[in-house]
Amino acid sequence: MSALLILPACSSAQGGYKILIGTYTQKGSDGIYYYHLDGAMKKPVKVSSSKGVKNPSFLMAKGDKVYAVNEEEKGMVQAYRLDKKSGTFTFINEQETGGAHPCHVSGVGNLLFAGNYSGGNLAVFPLEADGSVGARSQLIANTGSGPITSRQEKPHVHSATVSPDGKSLWVADLGTDEVLVFDISRDGIKEKKRIRTAPGAGPRHIAFHASLPVAYVISELNNTVSVISTGDYSILQEISTLPEGFQGTSFCADVHLSPDGKFLYGSNRYSDSMVIFSVNGTSGKLSVAGHTPVGGKIPRSFAVSPDGKYVLVANQDTDNVVVFERNPKTGLLCKTGTEIRVSMPVCVKFF
Repeated sequence: MSALLILPACSSAQGGYKILIGTYTQKGSDGIYYYHLDGAMKKPVKVSSSKGVKNPSFLMAKGDKVYAVNEEEKGMVQAYRLDKKSGTFTFINEQETGGAHPCHVSGVGNLLFAGNYSGGNLAVFPLEADGSVGARSQLIANTGSGPITSRQEKPHVHSATVSPDGKSLWVADLGTDEVLVFDISRDGIKEKKRIRTAPGAGPRHIAFHASLPVAYVISELNNTVSVISTGDYSILQEISTLPEGFQGTSFCADVHLSPDGKFLYGSNRYSDSMVIFSVNGTSGKLSVAGHTPVGGKIPRSFAVSPDGKYVLVANQDTDNVVVFERNPKTGLLCKTGTEIRVSMPVCVKFF
């Protein structure tokens, strides 16, 4: 195994932050947590948590509303109102997702999307004026499989990501090695294109560049990021997320860009590292800038702060969210020394 780059302690920044953390609840987690942090990310304060929410493994915030999928056999999507001052979570309503183990939720305008991993399908819901989730309007089932029979025996929808212009939805299917592109209208979605990734790749999450016509698809099973043109849907590049010469087990999880679009980040589970890529400002192609340990085990979701100063990594198996400061020139990450202790964190969002 190649050595990972270990970086020094960092300086602080000004301002303050509010974050949401989604969790698995097998070990006693309350469900969804709401935290405040100061501008230097030194003083995390738990404001509140939800009660009785099972496995809210992915979250979406919209105004004062929080939407969560319950990653259970009977999949649900739930809507909450969150008072940002008191931290009170008020349940609004819930709807069945039409498939088992939903693991992603997203939305645009009046629509909400929930991807059912075990169900292998995508649910579409209208959002009502009061923030409640309306009756499911579409349930789109994929077909097919992949070469890794233990993981790709059937479709496994892992995420549904809205393009920056709000006009298309890109759906990553880990089971069929496909990214499905849909046109979005006010009434729903319609399939437009299917992009085939490498056999056995296992597409998982997607990030769009804000100013370049490219999308980045991180694939769980072959530990790569694919750079895809949003114009002609061609694959421009496939690059490993692992250090050169790495030997061992690793599976990718999440992917995000820095706000300035100059760096792309990805999380590697089991090898327990973050990969940092430099983004070519013309082509959008990637080159490896470095790797750094996550300070825990099984990094799942992570979030880049809106000002680009920090990256928060949710480590599922060590019950911690680790705060890194980001160097805006090199893109590299270094620990601030701050951790948030919460049981089985799997999703973190700036609110």
